[in-house]
Amino acid sequence: MSKKKLFSFLGGIKLAHRKEYSSEKAIAPLPMPKKLILPLRQSAGSLPAPIVQVGEKVNKGQCLAAAEGWISASLHAPTSGTIRDIGDYPIAHPSGLVAPCIVIEADGEDAWGERQPLLEHADSERLDPETVQRYLQSMGVVGMGGAVFPSHVKLSKAPGVPLETLIVNGAECEPFITCDDRLMRERAAEIVSGIIFLAELLEAKESVVAIEDNKPEAAAAMRAALAARLEATANHIRVVVIPAVYPAGSLKQLIYTLTGKRAPAGVLPPQLGVQCFNTATVYAIWQAVARGEPVISRIVTVTGNVGRPGNLEVPLGASVADVLQYAEARPESDGCLVGGPMMGFLLPDYDAPIGKGANCLIARSPQFFPHKAPESPCIRCTNCAQACPQGLLPYEMYWWSRARDFAKAERHNLQECIECGCCSYVCPSSIPLVQYFRFAKDALRTAATKKEMADQARERFEFRQFRAEREKTERTQKLAQAAKQQSAKLAAENANAAPAEDLDETRKQALIAAAIERVAGERAKVGCDEGANATEAALAPNHGNSA
Repeated sequence: MSKKKLFSFLGGIKLAHRKEYSSEKAIAPLPMPKKLILPLRQSAGSLPAPIVQVGEKVNKGQCLAAAEGWISASLHAPTSGTIRDIGDYPIAHPSGLVAPCIVIEADGEDAWGERQPLLEHADSERLDPETVQRYLQSMGVVGMGGAVFPSHVKLSKAPGVPLETLIVNGAECEPFITCDDRLMRERAAEIVSGIIFLAELLEAKESVVAIEDNKPEAAAAMRAALAARLEATANHIRVVVIPAVYPAGSLKQLIYTLTGKRAPAGVLPPQLGVQCFNTATVYAIWQAVARGEPVISRIVTVTGNVGRPGNLEVPLGASVADVLQYAEARPESDGCLVGGPMMGFLLPDYDAPIGKGANCLIARSPQFFPHKAPESPCIRCTNCAQACPQGLLPYEMYWWSRARDFAKAERHNLQECIECGCCSYVCPSSIPLVQYFRFAKDALRTAATKKEMADQARERFEFRQFRAEREKTERTQKLAQAAKQQSAKLAAENANAAPAEDLDETRKQALIAAAIERVAGERAKVGCDEGANATEAALAPNHGNSA
């Protein structure tokens, strides 16, 4: 297969790889903790809904919470045991806030429930993407590179746009992280099977496994696994080694490096005829469809100020403290980073559990992370602009973000920022630029949410007013129609009645007769009263004599 040209993206920086601490250590399982805390928030989108009760016995791989909505993924038990609680617990997040979790007390048996592989009675030629999508959603497969976006959603094609290139991201460009490197070295055959499955399912014209040039062993293992499979040749799958320039593994930069296509804000990769999956995600997809195993663990690099650096297969829900204890974190460590040193965050609570997106834990110390100088004013050196892989002007975005003029920051393409940290890394004034950009983005999102709520309230009010006017108009029309019908009825009755002169004469005669009757009645009453008075007068003397 002919070698294709690679494209160089703007900016980027060369970093010390620091991968030697863990890259030569084979993947080892973390001993199963006695308690697992599983956050419901394990993917982008809607929270899954719990389908188990406190006190219920569960098996390994059993579904604990079912996906809600299209952008959501189910959650499964990493081991067998008993549900002890469903409530709020600390999670691995820089805020240190609590979130809904399911707590399992392990029984030590690690007994699997029933597994139903999708390919047990079918193959990829007889499967349609919709069936695979529903299956992967039920198996909880999400992006394992850190974004945790539900993988089944990415199997949807853009209408009318064929898939030109399926990219498998094995770049792993952040320093210290080696989990994907070890996965490709040790489980290349399963990853290749997953690539073949996806390539056939999505009808990709070609598939590219992108690996940085600082991982020669991983590239060799993947090439050997591809050479052993005729289907790989038939599906035009190849390994491409790319320069180790950070952030080469970022989605937009990787797409441009391999295809020369730029993805502007708001344009999704399928609209460019491209789709991208992380190597660990491809491995998880294959484990699901071929073995019926949901995502219940992940490979985590544990490095930094620890006595036993390496890569551990960690059951979801194990605490960061469990992992650091196993890796023999040294007591002088001054914190733990979740993720890489460029885009990761400092964890405030070690009791927080490992989730699907936690690919690395780094025990900090001055040996690995020297203290930075305090922040000082921007000197407009433009080093940040030269390093920005998106071609932005971070110093301008910083100025307007700091001044809280978020509209002007947005006009400088703030939303195009991928928060890679290159600008902060090269800033001689030690300004945490990315933190300002995140703050500005949050402010814009909040403003957009408020505007949307205000627009919805206005629309509801306007509709209520419209409905009231409509009902008033309908009532007026109904009354007018009823009056019209009544008039027509009276007109019809009058048409059949006697002439007006006859009606008037009859009325007069009736009035005269009533008057005569009334006068006669009054006269009769007067006569009765006079007779009674005469009788009393006649009897009056007798009354006097008797007295």
